[in-house]
Amino acid sequence: MALISRKKVPYKINEPLRQFLAKHDKEIAIPLQYSDLASYSGAITLYDHKGEDTLWLSVIYSQSDQEYIYNSLKKIYAILKVNGDLSIINHLYIDRIDVCTYGNTRPFRVRVVNQINDNFDYFYIKVADASRVYGLELEDNISPNRVSYLVYRETLIEEHILGIPADQFIKEYLLPKKEVNKRRLAKEFIKFNERCLVRLLGDMHSSNFVVDIMPDFDEIHYRLRAIDFDQQSYEKRRAVYCPQYFKQNNPILDLGFQILTPESVKQYQREERVLIANRAKAARHKLKDILETMCADNIAPPDHEYELKYELASFYKDNSFVKCVNMGDILKNSLNLLFRNL
Repeated sequence: MALISRKKVPYKINEPLRQFLAKHDKEIAIPLQYSDLASYSGAITLYDHKGEDTLWLSVIYSQSDQEYIYNSLKKIYAILKVNGDLSIINHLYIDRIDVCTYGNTRPFRVRVVNQINDNFDYFYIKVADASRVYGLELEDNISPNRVSYLVYRETLIEEHILGIPADQFIKEYLLPKKEVNKRRLAKEFIKFNERCLVRLLGDMHSSNFVVDIMPDFDEIHYRLRAIDFDQQSYEKRRAVYCPQYFKQNNPILDLGFQILTPESVKQYQREERVLIANRAKAARHKLKDILETMCADNIAPPDHEYELKYELASFYKDNSFVKCVNMGDILKNSLNLLFRNL
């Protein structure tokens, strides 16, 4: 049975969230909007190195628009990466602009190349959605990962998150049974599952997170990183906030069943909760601001909020969830419970 039954409704950025973004230097004027990129004159199918359709289209702009769009994108990249130092754009060029044909919001992906050494990077331009902004902020503050983004009016700019898409990792590494540090990967999946549940980030099936492979001097380590934040504090079922319940993730989940004991699983879950608490303490002032903003916002239907708080109250055996009035309040209570149980 599908965990998510209907398409998520996007939520506009309201005034309290605008004030939060301005206070923390995330609302920054940029020379281009999402709508400007949407006015392309043509598109061609983008294939991967194996000749398979990526479901992205490389877009083409009229000659009169292209120079302005490309120059503006280089300036946006400088704002995102080096606080607006435009001196770096002299040796950059825009290699390609792609649009996603299967995403709900049709994001654009911009490929930027350094012409001195041919290194390249990506960033994304999307329609601003409050859920995604809250998700990015929580990722930046209480996950082990930092992520850069900025907002201007109805446009959201996101940096590229490095890693192998998990569905590709499963297909090319796990299923062919290539050499993988199974214990490390299983442990990281447990920690990732715990982070998603605590901060209520949903829909983490294998297309929505990446595997970052980190070689060490004696073994390989892994980190699982979310790349899609549309389902931050939106769905009404607890299972949607647990990557373990998505069948696409079963090849990774099965590793845990094979090699981990229930005692070690509980240990890893507690380890991650302690780490989340420590990160939350370090970012307590900014985290307090974002939680207060969420509590004053509407980012999910009332029936989603009602069902989730009762399901979490039953799961944690803690009736404090029942008193919550919206998704922001539920998330705040989830983090407070974390501190109470340490």
